[in-house]
Amino acid sequence: MTFLRCPPLLGRIIVSCQLPNGWQMTALHMACVRIGAVLNPLMPIFREHELAFMLRMAESKVLVVPKMFRNFDHAAMANGLQTDLPSLKHVLVIGSDDDDSFEKVLLDRAWESEIDTNTLFEARRISGDDVVQLLYTSGTTGKPKGVMHTSNTLMSHIRPFASRLGLGEEDTVFMPSPLAHQLGFLYGLLLPIYLKATVVLQDTWLPEEAVKIIRAEKPRLMLGSTPFLTDIATQAIEHGSDLQSLTLFLCAGAPIPSPLVEKAAKNLPTRILSAWGMTENGAVTTTLPDDEPSNAVNTDGVPLPYMELKVTDIEGNVLPPNQEGNLWVRGASLFVGYFKQPDLYGVDAEGWFPTGDLARLNEAGYVRITGRSKDVVIRGGENIPIVDIENTLYQHPKIHTLALVGKPDDRLGERLCAYVTLKEGVESLTLEEVCTFLSERKVTRQYQPEFLEVLDELPRTPSGKIQKFKLRDQARQDA
Repeated sequence: MTFLRCPPLLGRIIVSCQLPNGWQMTALHMACVRIGAVLNPLMPIFREHELAFMLRMAESKVLVVPKMFRNFDHAAMANGLQTDLPSLKHVLVIGSDDDDSFEKVLLDRAWESEIDTNTLFEARRISGDDVVQLLYTSGTTGKPKGVMHTSNTLMSHIRPFASRLGLGEEDTVFMPSPLAHQLGFLYGLLLPIYLKATVVLQDTWLPEEAVKIIRAEKPRLMLGSTPFLTDIATQAIEHGSDLQSLTLFLCAGAPIPSPLVEKAAKNLPTRILSAWGMTENGAVTTTLPDDEPSNAVNTDGVPLPYMELKVTDIEGNVLPPNQEGNLWVRGASLFVGYFKQPDLYGVDAEGWFPTGDLARLNEAGYVRITGRSKDVVIRGGENIPIVDIENTLYQHPKIHTLALVGKPDDRLGERLCAYVTLKEGVESLTLEEVCTFLSERKVTRQYQPEFLEVLDELPRTPSGKIQKFKLRDQARQDA
């Protein structure tokens, strides 16, 4: 029995999918919208612990998985989860030869002769204000929350985004980021549908293969976080790759270190755009295609049409330009709530959503994210500008990645602790080296780290964001 034939599954059910990048998620999304279901994309790297939590919260009726991906048996894992998830009635498997085959379900047209499809689809027609996507936050602050979007909130973002970047039907988009992440879903799935354009997907990030794809398919736009840009620029340096078609790279997820922009500018024919956004909103801001490259380093852009920003003090008073405060966002692409957690929504009576970020707005309306409100480190009553110090340290020749957090201190309240990973071939780094580097750049001693921890890797979310809450927990334990 296919899930389309099963009457209980023809209502507002939640269909979860844990898929690598491929055509199947686009087809599944469109099918869900057609029958009035809600799509719940899940990152392919999740395992039993994460999946059980998310599927149980969503009460998913259907889960679509690949049979195998990256040498892991997703089908076996999904079938094993059914025992403890009574709501999960159907597991469909891509690449299966059995009755649970996703391809057989999708391509089996027999149900159309058994059901009056016109009547069925009309009965299940949903409005633009009905929820069509349930996407969990990346978990940078703890347990993921289920973000709900409608067709209107998603498409009200896609249209101005395409317009700002000057994208059209003739363009090709290259998407190596997971479609199960909001970046991939919006710009690797919905944007090409809206544009009637071509999208090229890569399911596993391999820089050498990415360069081959770019040379063969000639995409104009690529989107990803800083590691993607770093790898592409490195490939261009090492192999002199011809990437002339790639004129736009939108980089999101973290501030772009200035050495990376300089590296990309010298070796790629590509305009680098910075962006800031959330699962709850998509990309709220981007720099402009004709901006100076320095804007991508020093700012996170200006709001897209139909979106507004404000920066306030702790009492909610709007601050003048260039003062750091709490960032609020309002506009058409704002999500409609957290699934089963309405008390966390936080939107005020005027429609402003508290992002939890700290930021500055300059006179031209460009925003700079300076940290998370929970990331504030207060040493002896002095707020340390975390993002500015992190950006400076990213220029250190030995440091690959880093994160600064507060370590509890009886006298000063907090002291700054730097967690770093080292570049390949680098064997050691001392706190003295770090502080000397900052002193040479005229960073006051009070803003310099007083503790240094060198790790093999930093804890990250599935989308690659550093989980500072885990580092704060570690710092508290070590205090």
